[in-house]
Amino acid sequence: MLTDAKLRALKPRQSLYRLADDKGLCVEVPTTGARLWRFRYRYNGTAKMIGLGAWPEISLADARRRRDAARALVAAGQDPSQQRAAEKDAAALTFETLAREWLARRDVAEATASKDAWLLDFAIDRFGKVPACEVTSLDVLALLQTLEAEAKLETARRLRAKVSTVFRYGKATRRLKFDPTADLERDAIKAPKVKHHAAITDPRRVGELLRAIDQYGGGFVASRALRLAPLLFVRPGELRTAEWSEVDMDKCEWRVPAAKMKMRIEHIVPLSTQAVAILRELHPLTGRGMYVFPSARSPRRPLSENTVNASLRTMGYASDVQTAHGFRTIASTLLHELGYPTDIIERQLAHKEANAVKDAYNRAQHLPERRAMMQAWADYLDALKTGSNVTPIKRKAG
Repeated sequence: MLTDAKLRALKPRQSLYRLADDKGLCVEVPTTGARLWRFRYRYNGTAKMIGLGAWPEISLADARRRRDAARALVAAGQDPSQQRAAEKDAAALTFETLAREWLARRDVAEATASKDAWLLDFAIDRFGKVPACEVTSLDVLALLQTLEAEAKLETARRLRAKVSTVFRYGKATRRLKFDPTADLERDAIKAPKVKHHAAITDPRRVGELLRAIDQYGGGFVASRALRLAPLLFVRPGELRTAEWSEVDMDKCEWRVPAAKMKMRIEHIVPLSTQAVAILRELHPLTGRGMYVFPSARSPRRPLSENTVNASLRTMGYASDVQTAHGFRTIASTLLHELGYPTDIIERQLAHKEANAVKDAYNRAQHLPERRAMMQAWADYLDALKTGSNVTPIKRKAG
């Protein structure tokens, strides 16, 4: 067996040679005179060898400990060289690499992808270059506490969830062993107050809002988007990116492609006669282009995502009173008060059914009922606007 004295006495020769220690450990001496530790073993009947470092940086005792660890892997049915390659890959897999890979693989609406990328940039800026396997719960907590100190509680909450998703993706692809965010206590940072999209739901005030929209003196395209928002109550991103190729005014329907929908399912929006009338007003102006509501700066781009909200502010409706997204709340609230079944309303809102089987079944259901509801809804809004019927009259559901 080797000793420190023997190792010091080793001299280079004209060609590489090795001297054995015990249990597969040996020292290799190349023509440069270096002393390199090697472990020789057999795996699945094949002779193999891995390096364990160089003497004297790795002492004889340390080399034997490394050999014993490698022997334990072989005894457990694992190949030490494959284990080492996996460790090198893990060290090379930074959090940024993993996060961007997860982002690229997702099939979500463009707006959702942009928001996720924006959120994860907070983490990438903080520990993106660190190997993902070395990021600790304290690293994540420190980032969240920074956002908490800036009163960005909702951002911190969402970021924690996104970072956890990235780590769970690493586990699912067998490149990480754990998710460090799982060790964070639920109360590690302050919980944000639940905020709902501001919306006016009193029928009389809704009537006032609709009259204000009709009198809005903004740009023609923006004003028509604003008029359609309460009639269709789709998500703001879906409205502003509507394309003429998706709209069939003769059939009175708008088919929003799955790629634009939050739930990645094509959504049919029945168009009331009032909605079609607005679209026919727009068509001579924007019908030759791609978008129903093109940007004022370029017809190749849709209306800005802030346009409808900015118009509401110009009209005097603050962000805590009415938002573009709030038109969905108005419709949901008042349609329920009018007695329409929840299934029909939820389907028109394009909310995902909790029961996957029921969701698949309902996807093609309720279209005749939804067509009738959308026309009745438009008529009801007209009545609110003129003040002829501001009290919801409940009808029998179904």
